[in-house]
Amino acid sequence: MEKVPMTPQGHQRLEEELKHRKSVERLEIIKAIADAREHGDLSENAEYHAARERQSFCEGRIAELEDVLSRSEVIDIKSLAGDVVKFGAKVQLVDEDTDEETTYQVVGPIEADINAGRISTTSPIGRALIGKSVGDSVEVTVPGGTKSYEILKVDFS
Repeated sequence: MEKVPMTPQGHQRLEEELKHRKSVERLEIIKAIADAREHGDLSENAEYHAARERQSFCEGRIAELEDVLSRSEVIDIKSLAGDVVKFGAKVQLVDEDTDEETTYQVVGPIEADINAGRISTTSPIGRALIGKSVGDSVEVTVPGGTKSYEILKVDFS
């Protein structure tokens, strides 16, 4: 079983989601199934089938969360330092073509959320950044071609 690297914040988010799914969503779904059963014939009951589908999704997500949390390796990024990009680093980049600055945190695949500024160590940009230092340029192959970035800052706070 492969360990899943995770920040303390990511671990906490997953634990909160698991708790919510077990204590709130499960109960809502059970109630929705019970209400749908009261409507009679289950073979043509759309509410019943929708609730059962929602239950299947929720139980699958609970199993996935339990698996990931059991294999998680929480890495305290506050104990890390330096100017080399590694797991947990917040990296400030500048696009060498447009001079647009962006900041990403390099996290594990489970925590990645580009909209929240968290990129995976396994993503193209994450792989390009790992091991690089402040001042280095990296080229990332993206669907639209190749992008070049310069690393301005590496922070572990």
